[in-house]
This record gives sequence, C-alpha cells and structure tokens, in this order.
Amino acid sequence: MTPDFEIALRIYWEDTDAGGVVFYANYLKFFERARTEWLRALGHSQEQLRLHDDAMFVVSDTTMRYRRPARLDDLLRVTVKLAEVRRASITLAQQAWRGDELLTEGTIRIVCVEPGTFQPRSIPNAIATALPQK
Repeated sequence: MTPDFEIALRIYWEDTDAGGVVFYANYLKFFERARTEWLRALGHSQEQLRLHDDAMFVVSDTTMRYRRPARLDDLLRVTVKLAEVRRASITLAQQAWRGDELLTEGTIRIVCVEPGTFQPRSIPNAIATALPQK
C-alpha cells in the first residue's frame, strides 16, 4: 500500500506499559495524530473545520490488528491511505511501521457531524475536493 500521507513519531516513556512496550490503545492516538496532520497537509485544520465550516470529524468505527510491539525510543512511521469517501464519512487505512516492519494496522471510519448536535452532515466541499482521487 502506497500511503497518501505519513508522519514520524518517536515512542516516549509515557507511551509504554509496564512491560516496556507501547500500550495498545496508544496506537489509536498515533493514528489520530497522523489523520490530523493529513488533513492539515490538505489545507484544513480541525479547528478551522469546527469554527468556520460548522463541521467536525468523529470516529465511528475502528478495526485494529497488532502484529509486533513498538518499544521505548523507537521511531515509527505512521501512514494514512484513503480507502473510501461517502457523503458524510471517510474510511482510512492506517499503519504503523518501524523501518520496514509493519507493527500495527487499522481501518478507521470518521463521520462528519455538526458540532452542536453531532448529527451527520455532508463533508464540506473544500475538503471533499482536496481528497486524493481513488
């Protein structure tokens, strides 16, 4: 899979559990950071989306597979790949790599909602047109 976007993340003490490996739930945080930076690279920020477009993305579904552990001081490459776009949702395939070794992969579905009501709404046109073409 050739990613649409990737970022580098260092593993810190706070990311690890008592066994010295990255706590499994922290991969969701790493994936969130990558999605936020992916959106920023497309020219949009979460705050701009909320304040100016009356929209925000919330996670509605996740599927994760953990293959290998990451450890303190590892440098990870976290990727984002557009899998599907619908009127009010985006599905992304995400992975965490240490060098050439795939550690974790997941599918994340984010839904565009109105901030006040959390009711689904169409993805703003400026974002929809900035998304990579499949």
